[in-house]
Amino acid sequence: MSKTDEEIVLQAQKNDESACEYILNKYKPMVRSVSRTYFLLGGDSDDIVQEGMIGLYRAVCSFSTEEGASFSTYANVCVRRQICTAIKAAARKKHSPLNDYISLDYHDNGELSVMFDPETIIENRERREHIYKEIEEKLSRFEKNVLSEYLKGGTYEEIGAIFGKESKSIDNAIQRIRRKLKGAKV
Repeated sequence: MSKTDEEIVLQAQKNDESACEYILNKYKPMVRSVSRTYFLLGGDSDDIVQEGMIGLYRAVCSFSTEEGASFSTYANVCVRRQICTAIKAAARKKHSPLNDYISLDYHDNGELSVMFDPETIIENRERREHIYKEIEEKLSRFEKNVLSEYLKGGTYEEIGAIFGKESKSIDNAIQRIRRKLKGAKV
């Protein structure tokens, strides 16, 4: 008799590496499928899949049979949450202070000197400007508005309610945005 996914996950939680590897490989197609419905500005599809795999691994580590949900359902939720968290973090530009740094250094004589990496600051600024230019040139006003709400973490239904459109219409807009920006060097 073969084991259920839930039993294999419980084995993986007991440091059985082969069980963990089996589950990660089995659910990777699900992660890829889920990741296709998301868009990460400045990233590519592999970045989203990687975030989804992190969510899947976390699902393996935290799954409990006491909740009553199947592992498949639980994993799907964890993968989506991880991807959404990554998209929201990218939209907030949370780590831009780390990328565009200026370091202050006090010398023994009390003098202050500023150390910074101007090349990195300029490259990051130029990259952001290029991304904004691509969005401005390639997207319609509606698509820009949809993208803005999507990057804030809105679901298709929530975005549709804002613009008085069906969720399928929002899904179509997101797919157009992906196609238009895919060739852009962002």
